Amino acid sequence: MAVVMTFVWPEITPELYKQVRERVRWEEDPPDGCVLHVAWFADDGFHVLDMWESEEHFGRFIAARIEPVLKGELGVGSDPQAEFFPLHRRFVAPGISGAA
Repeated sequence: MAVVMTFVWPEITPELYKQVRERVRWEEDPPDGCVLHVAWFADDGFHVLDMWESEEHFGRFIAARIEPVLKGELGVGSDPQAEFFPLHRRFVAPGISGAA
């Protein structure tokens, strides 16, 4: 079942996010099951909204590709509190595709 995942992660800075993107290269080599990734920074930290084919797809991506870089190489000690919700409906505006 497709899911929407959200989290806030205060420890992640724009610089750390850039380093992880460059090392994991998920835009060049998309993870299996990822449908959408949206990220932004606010006063309370780093925010993510993702859509995945399943919560299990997300878990495999984190374990295999994100954690070795974020926890292993970059030494991040905290974890976000991810929340998952069943996807009810998805709409993609005509002509929209690719990364920003």
